[in-house]
Amino acid sequence: MADGKRSFDADCLIDHHLAGRKAFFVFKKERPVLKSKVLERFERDPKEVARWQRTQQHLLAGRNVAALDGYRDLLARHPGIAQLWFERGMAAIGALEFLEAHQAFQKMAELAPGDVSLLVLAGQQYHRMRRLDEARNCFLRAVAADPDSVHAQLSLAAWFERERRLDDAWGCVELALKKHPHDGHALYYRAFLLHRQGRNAEAEKELQELIRRNVWPDAQVKCSAHHLLAVVLDENGRHSEALRWLYESKAQLRRLTNAAALEKQYDDMDRNRRHLLASLTPEMLQNWRRECAASTAPQQLVFLGGHPRSGTTLVEQILGAHPNVLAFDESDAFVTEIENTIAPANQKLTLRELNTLSAEARAGLRERYLKSLLREDLTGNGALVLLDKNPSPTGSLPLWLRVFPDLKVIIPLRDPRDVVLSCFFQNLTVTAANVNFLSLERTVKHYADLMDVWLRMRELGGFEWIETRYEDVVGDLEVEGQRLTQFMDLEWDPGQAQYHQKAKKKFVSAPTYHDVTKPVYTRAIGRWERYAEALEPFQEKLAKYCAAFGYA
Repeated sequence: MADGKRSFDADCLIDHHLAGRKAFFVFKKERPVLKSKVLERFERDPKEVARWQRTQQHLLAGRNVAALDGYRDLLARHPGIAQLWFERGMAAIGALEFLEAHQAFQKMAELAPGDVSLLVLAGQQYHRMRRLDEARNCFLRAVAADPDSVHAQLSLAAWFERERRLDDAWGCVELALKKHPHDGHALYYRAFLLHRQGRNAEAEKELQELIRRNVWPDAQVKCSAHHLLAVVLDENGRHSEALRWLYESKAQLRRLTNAAALEKQYDDMDRNRRHLLASLTPEMLQNWRRECAASTAPQQLVFLGGHPRSGTTLVEQILGAHPNVLAFDESDAFVTEIENTIAPANQKLTLRELNTLSAEARAGLRERYLKSLLREDLTGNGALVLLDKNPSPTGSLPLWLRVFPDLKVIIPLRDPRDVVLSCFFQNLTVTAANVNFLSLERTVKHYADLMDVWLRMRELGGFEWIETRYEDVVGDLEVEGQRLTQFMDLEWDPGQAQYHQKAKKKFVSAPTYHDVTKPVYTRAIGRWERYAEALEPFQEKLAKYCAAFGYA
């Protein structure tokens, strides 16, 4: 935090806002940018610095309206400070003032056209707003500002890779390595791109060499290299070696975080959630529906939940290919605007509080959710159905149904053992939820916790829901796709069968973004059998869910 002697590090803010998401990259700025004279003068005024600090505290605490007011006040007196404009843009996003955020980032870029770090951070914020062209433009401007910057080149490479422009991404990495041939970030990312290109033998060789040299720019890159080697070995059929490197990566990552504290936070949330679920009755859910029958969204809202790695992205792409469906991939609208408002992580939500949530409060929550979900297009492009795909908020289904009682719910299922293994193979930013993926035991617990919510809600009823099995989707896409499309009160569109062609033109946020451009495949079915020995201690616990969902 700013102390009057130096400016606030914007990386701290971006890390705060990326918590729980899949960051595009982990690369940090390699050298500080020289301060402008106007910033130096500003920092010599202790009263103004104190105002900045208070405003930053509002921003970090999620008090976005207060933060936005603070930045407006500061910039009325100090309009020449680029970092104030950047932080104002972040506050504006949180306050759902997207046009103001865009204007703030444009002003920031005008004042600091050579600040690679701020340009990259602005690109990340544009992605939060789903303004993808503006995001890409920021990364391009960062490279133009300093072509020798590893941070800029790899940030642009990471963006190109997400757009499946692998040749362009490779070019950025090669330019970075030409100037900095021993940079660990660039060497790791080259190995990553080799893997993305299907050149796993070359990727393995480069990763083994990196690990042998044991010269890392930071511990996070070391973890990622070990994890990537595990993925490469798994694809090459060397499963015992893959598991060994995966365990090593998880152990390193655990040492980098306060995993015990995050696990406690998660366990407390799960305990509160289970208490709330046990108190619910079918009559309550029916009353919610009757009570809010007249308060519906302009379009039919469908929640696509389930457990992560259960085929949710595949289903979302198939349904989202329908011309009357507007699909949202991993949106944070529900968590930010509803869950964090009704049930903050450090507070226990009681059934009484949920039951007595006023009609006015529910209407306000719906309004903010839809504004956040749709961003600037409040009409929803004329779509008949809004499809919000995000597995983790399945744990908050009671909140969904309290605010949207006419919600339709789709729950993809997959063999629990395949789900657990796939989650364990993920390399995500560690949060209170996915800290569980640092061990197989906790991954199994996470699966059980989330699916216990679904089993309880399925038992209670009082809302429209449907389940779909991943194995059925890949077995006969059109039959299962038609069934799900009809559940949304739509007719099957022939273009849905070619969802992977449309996906090539879309920016996908899910971890499986590189798979959705391919036709359906069956190689992920029964993957767990290759790791049966590692899963053996947990088979008894998973048997309950195999039985509940029809898996032998």
